[in-house]
Amino acid sequence: MSTPSPAIKVPLSERINVRMLVFIGVLALIVGYPVYILIDAQVSGGIRNVAGGYKQVDLKAMSSFNFDQANGNLNDIPEKWRDLNGQKVVLYGEMWQPYSANNEVAGFDLCYSIAKCCFSGPPQVQHFVQSKVTNGKSVEAYDGLVKVTGTLRVDVKKDREAGKVVSVYQLDCDSVEPVR
Repeated sequence: MSTPSPAIKVPLSERINVRMLVFIGVLALIVGYPVYILIDAQVSGGIRNVAGGYKQVDLKAMSSFNFDQANGNLNDIPEKWRDLNGQKVVLYGEMWQPYSANNEVAGFDLCYSIAKCCFSGPPQVQHFVQSKVTNGKSVEAYDGLVKVTGTLRVDVKKDREAGKVVSVYQLDCDSVEPVR
């Protein structure tokens, strides 16, 4: 009977190859990026400072709270959103201008996603930011995602005749750019 030979230890450089490193890197990106996005949203709370003294605000987060559509008041808006009143902001969303056939608009509503915002029922007033272009100018109306900058106003506006709130957020719009 022969005695077993000692195990030969293969060097690490021969056990790990380029394909394995690429596979691990791709897997880390696939898992890591969504986790990063979720953690970043939780840490920032939907508000982040960006260049030029602007605050980038997550429209979906800004509209995700319960609000009485008929009798709501300013105190019903969470404090962190009320604190944005008068601030320079950057918002990403979609333009909604149902009453304009023109390609140039002086005002529009901005929503984080027209198709996705209202699956849980009828549209809520806090889902839309009433936007008007400053200095009486107009901007091109775009389909799809746009980047809008301007000064945000947080003020509950009511239509007494209709008996409901018609606006929670208003934006004095400085610029609108399509996001490609």
